[in-house]
Amino acid sequence: MRKTLLTLVSAMLFLGAAAAQELPLREFRGAWLHIVGNGSLKDMEQEEIRTWLSETLDSLQTCGCNAVFFQVRPEADAFYISDIEPWTRYLTGTQGKAPEPLWDPLQFMIEQCHSRGMELHAWLNPYRVTLNSTESLVRDHIARRNPDIFKKYSGQVYFDPGEPASREHVVKVVRDIVTRYDVDGIHFDDYFYPYPVSGRNFPDDDTFAKYGKVQGFRSKADWRRNNTATLIHEVQQAVKEIKPWVRFGVSPFGIHRNISEWPEGSRTNGLSCYNELYADALAWDEAGDVDYLAPQLYWKIGHKAADYETLINWWNDLNLKGQLYIGQSIETFGEKDLKNPKTTQLARKMELVRELPEVDGNVWWPGWSLADGTLGLADSLARRYQRAPALIPAYTGIDDIPPEPVSDIWASQGLVIWSVEPVEDPLQVPHFFIVRRFGMDETADLTDPSHIVAVTRNTWYGTEGSDEGPFFYVVTVVDRCWNESPPSDEIVY
Repeated sequence: MRKTLLTLVSAMLFLGAAAAQELPLREFRGAWLHIVGNGSLKDMEQEEIRTWLSETLDSLQTCGCNAVFFQVRPEADAFYISDIEPWTRYLTGTQGKAPEPLWDPLQFMIEQCHSRGMELHAWLNPYRVTLNSTESLVRDHIARRNPDIFKKYSGQVYFDPGEPASREHVVKVVRDIVTRYDVDGIHFDDYFYPYPVSGRNFPDDDTFAKYGKVQGFRSKADWRRNNTATLIHEVQQAVKEIKPWVRFGVSPFGIHRNISEWPEGSRTNGLSCYNELYADALAWDEAGDVDYLAPQLYWKIGHKAADYETLINWWNDLNLKGQLYIGQSIETFGEKDLKNPKTTQLARKMELVRELPEVDGNVWWPGWSLADGTLGLADSLARRYQRAPALIPAYTGIDDIPPEPVSDIWASQGLVIWSVEPVEDPLQVPHFFIVRRFGMDETADLTDPSHIVAVTRNTWYGTEGSDEGPFFYVVTVVDRCWNESPPSDEIVY
């Protein structure tokens, strides 16, 4: 009996060690929270909306997420206070109508995310103006004031990407957000030139005739890709001029180019981001114009035209200059595992993300479904895959200097308290404090995320509920680019 018990204990310790190894100290864990198409907000009271948003963030925090991509500009409008574009119809039901009493959803979300140790990235759709032909625009909308830089395509209105004034307007919007709000990032989705509709061409022949040849392009496709690349470059430049620590990234369509189109393309057979959307994400990365890419790999493992495993390996093998996150469609995590149909593809997909060396994390789509517990994914993340907090991978390409450590630390009346010296360099300003707790017989292993008990902006941590103590605590500082300081002194409580 004793031998059996020892064997069981050994097995449990082995499994525990294996589980610990699967928890990375650094991993991007984002969630897209979209507003476009959400018709329920207009019928909700303000306090209901704030409660709903807060509860969503609570759920995301519980399942280990550390970043939110919050959609603030779905249709050349604003889900925040803006003097440039009108209030979005998705908040009040009428474009241009401000909420009463006035409040700012973006500012609210920034504060709520930061109070939970999470980042907030402002998500913008650069060129879409309407979703269908029935939508009306307010009188002072730029599409009414300057109609020459817009095109109608398949019942929708778009900025014309070939018009310099279109790019100027988008950059102006980005500048405004980065200047006025403490966002951690600016994020674009996959919509540049619109997704093609069979038998219909985007009507920019006149724009190409006006600018293309003058700019030295004979191919309209190359000219379109250059238009998109110019926007990406100008946005990155604007962001870094204002706040160098704010990241700019894009989530392109998951197939860059098929091997039938390009010898180095992926072994897939689907729509190509390069050829159909005129977005050359690899060129943006090579030029240093994006800090990360989050390709949308929204397919299952074994998909005939676009196999997830093929694509994640293809993106990993690029060895990008910027960081690589995988856009994950939650609904595909209910698909059956190819080797064991009694289970889902969750385990294999997470295995791939964490085994491939160039993959830095995930972004979950849609974040609302993750918060609602669809397919039980949130529970799986909370109990296993994201059960310990993770630091966001450091953006050493922007800044690689660790911040100064905590200058003093002490304990009093159920609190661990610390202080930091004033910092002049904005890149070294404390972004969050990382609090780790250890048993008295343990060593302070900062590489094991299971010891992290708080990612906070407070300069204190409450020790209530730690009845089995005493413990000792260690605090580190992470700056705006997630460089981590040396640890503080150990404090026992």
